Parts: sequence; C-alpha cells; structure tokens
Amino acid sequence: MSERVTPQEVMKALSAVEDPVARRDIVALGYVKNVEVGTNGVVLTLQFPASASSVQGELVVAIKRAVQQLGVEEVQIHQLASPPAPTRGSALIPGVKHTIAVASGKGGVGKSTVAANLASALQQQGVAVGLMDTDVYGPSIPVLLGSKEQPRVVEGKLAAPVEYGIKVMSMAYFLPKDEAVIWRGPMLHKTIQQFLGDVRWGELDYLVIDLPPGTGDIQLSLSQTIPLTGAVIVSTPQDLALAVAWKAIAMFNKMNVPILGIIENMSYYVCPHCGERAEIFGHGGAREAAKKLGLAFLGEIPLDPVIRAESDAGRPVALDSSSPHYAAYQNVARAVREQAERVGREAPPISFE
Repeated sequence: MSERVTPQEVMKALSAVEDPVARRDIVALGYVKNVEVGTNGVVLTLQFPASASSVQGELVVAIKRAVQQLGVEEVQIHQLASPPAPTRGSALIPGVKHTIAVASGKGGVGKSTVAANLASALQQQGVAVGLMDTDVYGPSIPVLLGSKEQPRVVEGKLAAPVEYGIKVMSMAYFLPKDEAVIWRGPMLHKTIQQFLGDVRWGELDYLVIDLPPGTGDIQLSLSQTIPLTGAVIVSTPQDLALAVAWKAIAMFNKMNVPILGIIENMSYYVCPHCGERAEIFGHGGAREAAKKLGLAFLGEIPLDPVIRAESDAGRPVALDSSSPHYAAYQNVARAVREQAERVGREAPPISFE
C-alpha cells in the first residue's frame, strides 16, 4: 500500500457489502469483529451466523473485493465459529421485552442525562419503562430523576423505587455519600447480576441501562449476562469524541450486540437572548459518522443551560411538553423504539439460561 488506509475506511467499504439473505450490510449485522491495518495489508476477523452459511463463500469474495478497491493488495480473513442458534427469553428478566444499553466511548458527553431523558420520553409515549444505573463509580440517575424513595425488600427481592412512572435501580441507593468505589471485575459482575435477577422489574416494554463511559468490565458483564436488544451510542460532534465512540461501537460488535444508532448530544447552542445559533463543538459529526458506518442516526440534542439546571433539580426536560427540548427527546425515543422493534423482528433475543 502506497498510503495506509484506516480501519474506519475499511469499515465504510465493508458497509457496502450486503448479506443477500438478511438484506442488510455486514457491518450493521455485526459480521465484522475486528479490523487490523498493517504495512503488508489488512487482516479481518469475521463471524457469520448459521443463517448466512449458504452465502458465506459469496460474501468472502465480496469482502475481499471491497477492501482491495481501497488499494490494499493483501487481505487476510480469519473466521470465528458461528455463534449458537439463539433461543427466546432471559431467565433473569423474563418480563422485559427490550433491553437498551446507553453507552459512550468517553465521559463528559452527557450520556446519563440522555439516558434519563430517553427513559422519560419513552414513558411519556405510553410504554412501561425501567432505568438501571450500572455506573457504580459515579451513579447519577437518582439525582437526575429527583429520587426520594429507597428500594424495599418485598418477598426476598428488591422493589425498585418509581420516579415519574419509571422503575429505577442504582448503586447510589446503597453507597454512603461521597464514598469511593474501588471494585474489580468479579464484584462488578456480581452487582450486575443482582441488579437484574434480584430486582422486581416486573413487566416492562423497555429497560434502559445507563452504562459507565468506556469499554470495561461492566459492559462485558452485562452483555454476557442478559440478551441486549441493542446499544445506543451517545457522542458530541467533535472529532475526538467520535473517535472514542468508535471504540464503543467496535466493542459491541465484538460482543454481538446490535448498534441501534448514534445520538449527537450538545449538538448546538441557541442564545436565549438573541436567538443566534452557535455550534460550539462543531455540528453534524455524529450524523456523518452514522452514515459512514451504516448505522441509524437517532437525533440531536442541543447544549442548553436549561437541560443542565432541570437535570440538577431532578426534573427531566423530556417530561415537560412546554420545554423547547421536549420534542428533541421525544423524536429520539421514537427513533430508538423503531430500531429496537426492527431488531426484534429480524432476530429473536438471545437467552443465557
């Protein structure tokens, strides 16, 4: 290669390769598990489901051709064994229809605020919603929802506090204020299992799961414990945030978790005095990234002191129809529901029973 291509360029090229059986591109379907670019060429790690066995040879040829068109001379393909056929249901949360992980590659992008408002917007749309805060290092969901109740033990299980019609669970309920959490993987994994299996979630249409930033033990534990309908990636528009968000997307691809789409938070700022719009962190970067990766763009949320102030006061703006940001969150919630239902139609949820 005269000029080395980037993994993003390879993924963009691969997003043009479609599985003729599933009728979707192989990136969106999660067939591409890893991309390595070296001085001698590109190494791809792929995993095809059993449903693609009849077209697997055809896909391999198309994949090599797509990468070679970038000027890559040598394309090596490593294939992982097909995952076992999925079965329906989850032993830990049998009454939950959709599990939505809200994730970000880095902190500081407003992910928890988005998660709280997404759950609130879903509840406003007439569906049963739960919100699980898995960020044990910095749990903030109870503050964002103005939580006043504490979990209670009912018949050997925790009854989740209900805020604005949303069932809520968070480590913040069990930790002394300002106490630091220094836990390793096994403790984190146990906490995730307890938040799922020991909480009376009941019948829910959506369980929104606020993940800690990054790609750590909690993300891995969650994906290994329950079947996730999909992940929503939150990013700000600037290049650095998008570059880190790419790592979160790659992580979920490796764990066979569908990406429902990308939300651009802090997308723009409108001056309340003069009405002038300023794009402080740039604008449209997440939309463009979603387009390149063949993912859905779920919407944009502005940067506004009102969102910050209402969040600090425990009043999600997604519940206030008089708020100028109400429609933005409602639109995002509708887009998430559309993608979750699409995933549900195309493949049954995986069970870890």
